[in-house]
Amino acid sequence: MTFFDDLSQVRLEGDVLRIAIATDANGTSLDFDGVAQGTHALRALSAGTIAARSVLLVGEGANFCAGGNVRAFANAEDRGAFVGGLAGTLHDFVRELDATEVPVVAAVHGWATGAGMSLVCAADIAIGGPATKLRPAYPSIGYTPDGGMSWSLPRIVGIAKARELLLTDAVISGEEAARLGMLSRLVGDDEVKDEALRVARTLAAGPTSSYVGIKKLLARSGQATLSEQLDAETASIAVAAESPAGREGVNAFVEKRRADFAGL
Repeated sequence: MTFFDDLSQVRLEGDVLRIAIATDANGTSLDFDGVAQGTHALRALSAGTIAARSVLLVGEGANFCAGGNVRAFANAEDRGAFVGGLAGTLHDFVRELDATEVPVVAAVHGWATGAGMSLVCAADIAIGGPATKLRPAYPSIGYTPDGGMSWSLPRIVGIAKARELLLTDAVISGEEAARLGMLSRLVGDDEVKDEALRVARTLAAGPTSSYVGIKKLLARSGQATLSEQLDAETASIAVAAESPAGREGVNAFVEKRRADFAGL
């Protein structure tokens, strides 16, 4: 029996950890079985129980993720406790995504609303298409953001633009989302999933230790002074230069061959 035998929405595709965060079964609203399975897998990845070199977030169905299941909210006997519990489950997942050292790629096709938009903002690279649309969706039902949107969105678009998008509950086209930096880039609508998988596979074949260092530097940059960041960069690049990936990359450059970062 393998780690993935009991996980219906998480699987390894080569070195890519694929997590389905929404399915057709619940109208592409956020699937909390997938989220919980994703949290379990990401914790195992961080602990070294399983091995993967990138993470891919996908929606199975017409949309990446159409937000929370509002009908379930309405039917809950204690709405506050119910929604708060769901938010806690989602936030465990977001914390694990943030802690994951390997690159996280999102294949954003169709709609990404509410928590779906939050997960787009949590990815390192998000691929969308011309028909991709994002929307906060919280004000439309009288709610406030979850999934880290109130933290991540201002860091992507700036605090003033984040206020506008959240308060007006704006529908953001794929083109606008790419311009604002919420999507990394656009491809054809029928190419989104394939391109996101290609990017995830390319990253999985790359210098993982370099990516770890890059993500750590970026994570601390918002709280560091320039001088502190320069010191961190000095320490980081010195470690990289002595690492197996750093040695292979430099040697390959000098020898005029393609670097082989497999396992590094």
